[in-house]
Amino acid sequence: MPLKGQRIGFLGAGVMAEALVSGLLKAGLVKPADLFVSDVNAGRLEHLRQKFMVQAAVDNQTLVRQADIVILAVKPPVVVPLLKETASLWGSGQTLISIAAGVPTGIIESCLEGPVQVVRVMPNTPCLVGEGASAVSAGTQASRDSVQKTLAIFAAVGKAVEVPESLLDCVTGLSGSGPGYMYLILEGFIDGAVRLGLPRDVARLLITQTMLGAAKMVLETGEHPAKLRDMVTTPGGTTIAGLYALEEGACRALLMKAVAEASSRSREQSNE
Repeated sequence: MPLKGQRIGFLGAGVMAEALVSGLLKAGLVKPADLFVSDVNAGRLEHLRQKFMVQAAVDNQTLVRQADIVILAVKPPVVVPLLKETASLWGSGQTLISIAAGVPTGIIESCLEGPVQVVRVMPNTPCLVGEGASAVSAGTQASRDSVQKTLAIFAAVGKAVEVPESLLDCVTGLSGSGPGYMYLILEGFIDGAVRLGLPRDVARLLITQTMLGAAKMVLETGEHPAKLRDMVTTPGGTTIAGLYALEEGACRALLMKAVAEASSRSREQSNE
């Protein structure tokens, strides 16, 4: 177990930090006594302390001194000031995991006084329900052990994979922004069924379960989506009629463009 005996601290007590705390405890990977949280919002600290029995750190400096792994879970504009505030306190044996969108590991490393094992992660909002998709990228000083610890943490709230940092903008355009695409697609299908007379609540249940089931089949069978699609596409049948309508509207091209546009915007934000 890569997290056995590790003390994990969270700089920031927002919803993603709460999701990770919940996932780690549910998976039995750590004990509440080994989880530390700091935040400028005293209400959020008290909420997490009461809900999960975690330790509320007195301040950011104390948390950095206490933790073996520190998860930077603050908004991007706060990252540099916070790191400069704690710059001299980090050690080479610590792992610093950043989930701050658009902040490269190079910027994080430049804010610290010594070599620190920095790992950057792009998670997505389904982490909040234990079904997240997270991509993990190692900084220049990160060891394999620190990467494995990071993967274990984010596997507690879904699926986690390792990618080069140069591909994180693509990940942002795919899985980071992906829930937004899925909701729009769901909304379209629901409205289509409502237009034909199906009650909205029934339509929502049927299509959301269909999307969930289709995704699960891809994950569990390992089959290419095209092969699974062919399994439900009979000659002259209903599915091929619907697929023809989607292809006529350039559905796949639009989805590919959505990923490209979101990835491009992610690169722009990294340079702002």
